[in-house]
Amino acid sequence: MFAAILTEAGTRTTLWARRPEVVEAINERRENPDYLPGFRLPDGLRATTDPAEAMDGADYVVLAVPAQTLRENLKAWKPAIPDGAVMVSLMKGIELGTCKRMSEVIREVAEVPEDRVAVVSGPNLVGELVQRQPAATVVACTDHDVARRLQEACHLPWFRTYTNPDVIGVELGGAVKNVIALAVGVAVGMGYGDNVSAMLMTRGLAEIARLGAALGADQHTFAGLAGMGDLVATCSSPLSRNRTFGENLGRGMSLDEVVAATKQTAEGVKSCESVLELARRHGVEMPITEVVVGVVHKGLDPREAAAMLMSRTPKPERYGL
Repeated sequence: MFAAILTEAGTRTTLWARRPEVVEAINERRENPDYLPGFRLPDGLRATTDPAEAMDGADYVVLAVPAQTLRENLKAWKPAIPDGAVMVSLMKGIELGTCKRMSEVIREVAEVPEDRVAVVSGPNLVGELVQRQPAATVVACTDHDVARRLQEACHLPWFRTYTNPDVIGVELGGAVKNVIALAVGVAVGMGYGDNVSAMLMTRGLAEIARLGAALGADQHTFAGLAGMGDLVATCSSPLSRNRTFGENLGRGMSLDEVVAATKQTAEGVKSCESVLELARRHGVEMPITEVVVGVVHKGLDPREAAAMLMSRTPKPERYGL
């Protein structure tokens, strides 16, 4: 969808796709039937199966693959990355094993400085974007001029972009909110109401902010679009893949059953483990994230998980759940 936004904003855009039939559908029928069925893509957008062709002469290389595949994909694409191109991450995950944010993986593998890496994140549910409903997002980069140019490249009357120099905070907000959305989804699937969802969202935001503080993020970021905004949209909407994944778990489906029924990647399923490990490395307590890991990966019963959260020692609100 971001490729369509760039094209509509007047930016010449070439999309890379793995499968020839997807490329043909985009170029000939102006549709991506697997991911955006019924949505007509802008006439200026073209697609190719050749990564080098897609990146030829590009000012921006936009990366939107599943987070856990970024490293290997980027290794293969590195020789074709144009000199001076800005690497743009749309990915919302933390790498397993290394616990690195996506911008850190990009800088390491592509060997580019931090001022050539930008992050785009916000409450941007695709099901609403395809209808051109009003939306907003955040473009984060340590170089303000780079962020401003990218802002202009994707700004539309119905798609408003803001800039932010806090790459760490924007990335953490996008990655950890998926974990909290899993928790909210599980609660909804179990039949709990809005009180529980509100509790999980607000205390989830506290977890995000605590981890952000430990990593040097600007705390104001978490009150903005890439923090609270993305969290509310992802936790509240039935269009959210992570919330839907959690709902199915809460209704009693097994992990394998939910994975089989899920067509697109729910990043929080894998990233919850790396988020928890990152928190432990920095001595940050994240109880909601911990029980999500237990439910998703360790067979913890959702009702037992709820009891664990509710039985925690009472604390002043600012200190924990």
